Amino acid sequence: MFEWFRRRRPAVRTLRLRSRDEVGEATRVAFETLAPDVETFLGQAAYLQLGYFETLSELIAATPELVEKEALSKAAGAALTKHEEIVGLIRRRDADPTALMLPFREPLDAFRAATHGVRPAETMLSVHITAGMLDDFYDALSHSYGETGERVARILQGDDARQAIVELLGRAIDGDDELRSLLAMWGRRLVGDTILIARAALRTTTLDAAETEQMEPVFTELLGAHARRMAAMGLTA
Repeated sequence: MFEWFRRRRPAVRTLRLRSRDEVGEATRVAFETLAPDVETFLGQAAYLQLGYFETLSELIAATPELVEKEALSKAAGAALTKHEEIVGLIRRRDADPTALMLPFREPLDAFRAATHGVRPAETMLSVHITAGMLDDFYDALSHSYGETGERVARILQGDDARQAIVELLGRAIDGDDELRSLLAMWGRRLVGDTILIARAALRTTTLDAAETEQMEPVFTELLGAHARRMAAMGLTA
């Protein structure tokens, strides 16, 4: 599934994880040759945001309560805005956004299907957790691409409006220990699939011992941020 991501480029890049509200202290990690080419990076990032918009739109259609529809609409709108802004960057580079996104449609749609819950609450949690982790990861990757990367970083650091989802989930699990336990377990399950997508975004998913050691600090911070997101909702990671 992930071989779609394997594009090669000889240039040496430096990848670092920026300090963000949920990520913690800045960690700089040299990844020599692991960051993908900029076209791959932009295509993946754009399609991920489009996927979040699609998932949230499906939740809106399936949600009867107006208050919940409004909250989900804000998050969906934020994802669509990020998608459109990244697409704008692609066009300013005289590239075709559809052509750059198309190679990643199949694997990223499969990822969304794998992380789509049976219950709306599970799917909401999926969006909050997977989008948070991958936004952090793509923010880290963005520092490999000069001015274009800086623009993508600013887009990813924009308001995602997902706090509304957190509040919806908080109300759902308040006094419902069974749902709280189910969502805690679901949140733990999401980590593996999301880490696989992050790894697949790199130049190669087959890492030697040295490359694995280089990546460890980034994934440690991603997992730490995940634990904090879960804890903030009263769930255990």
